[in-house]
Amino acid sequence: MASSLDRLLDEIRACRICVEAPNGAPLAHEPRPVLRVSRTARLAVVGQAPGTRVHASGIPFSDPSGERLRDWMGVTPDEFYDVRRIAIIPMGFCYPGHDAAGADLPPRRECAPRWRPSLFQHLGQIELMLLVGGYAQRWYLGAEATHGVTASVTRWREILERSGRPRCLPLPHPSWRNNAWLKKHPWFESELVPRLRAEVGTLLRAPGS
Repeated sequence: MASSLDRLLDEIRACRICVEAPNGAPLAHEPRPVLRVSRTARLAVVGQAPGTRVHASGIPFSDPSGERLRDWMGVTPDEFYDVRRIAIIPMGFCYPGHDAAGADLPPRRECAPRWRPSLFQHLGQIELMLLVGGYAQRWYLGAEATHGVTASVTRWREILERSGRPRCLPLPHPSWRNNAWLKKHPWFESELVPRLRAEVGTLLRAPGS
């Protein structure tokens, strides 16, 4: 018998709200929601939205950005895609299309308010959320994220070490477009990445993981 989470995931994967009841212009292509969740996952990767490769494959972070993110986290592909331990929940579940310059559009505005509240009711085991990029940071950090990704990531220790669960760790997007940012902020790889790997390793090694 299907669980309530299974039924919710069936609804999400059949969602066409951005085509049939859009907030603005409708999605220009067929929706294909991409996410991976389970009741047992203790770690959540909260990104922006699928890109073209992920839209085609249906596998989140199946691109060079995913390779860099897994390196930052210190995990293998098998560990990263073990849905029992790691949930992957972008702010927008479908590829939003691209603008005139060829860059990805923002996540669809319909998706997060429609699905995130009910989805996270089923994900009570999550202890740490990796907030990848500005859209995730603004949703979960609110007004304090309005000064941009750099400001949020610079304050990563303060944000991570707050009391309460789940904890949050802001990250820049692992896209090659951020190579210059990484060179300009060497503390990210020398200070934040080792802590990220330690946090991820602790969660993956925890009893029951």
